[in-house]
Amino acid sequence: MNLMEILKRYRAAIIAFVALAVFMFFFPSFGPKAGASLLEQARTMLLVVPPIFLLLGLMDVWVPRETMMKFMGPGSGIKGPLISFAVGSAAAGPLYGAFPVAAILMKKGASFTNILIFIGAWSTTKIPMLLFEMKALGVRFALARLAIDIPGIILIALALKAVIPKAEVERLYAAAAAMDIKPGMPANSGPKMMKP
Repeated sequence: MNLMEILKRYRAAIIAFVALAVFMFFFPSFGPKAGASLLEQARTMLLVVPPIFLLLGLMDVWVPRETMMKFMGPGSGIKGPLISFAVGSAAAGPLYGAFPVAAILMKKGASFTNILIFIGAWSTTKIPMLLFEMKALGVRFALARLAIDIPGIILIALALKAVIPKAEVERLYAAAAAMDIKPGMPANSGPKMMKP
């Protein structure tokens, strides 16, 4: 990987670092607060990301593709969205933890709609968040929000599936299928992905 590829791959992080440096130059009094926030975010990531990747590795090895296709694949029927909701709602951690899980689900053959529902559930209907809302804002508010969010997640998933080009969906599945390519193994020698 050459320098230009590295810069392109990490451009968002580089832009954020440059923006922070410029901000610190003009407003040095915010330095301690920005540093503390940065350390707190790094600590959160170090606590959340390793367990997620450990679970992903276990899921990748232990869950057969046929099982995932049966329960969350294109022909899974109503049980696919129900399982997607259940897994997403039971998850813990910030939203960025959902994307590696979604990639493994893609690799195992879960349908694109079910993956979108899973991400929506992770971000919106998590059980710990619901319990906190019940305590802080009341049961009526929490249940009303949940009743609005569940059909909203399904509608958004269906709308995204309709507007995202098929070629882009296939590219995402191909990228997920290539996640565990060993060194020296050609990119097209991995398992063929079923079209979503």
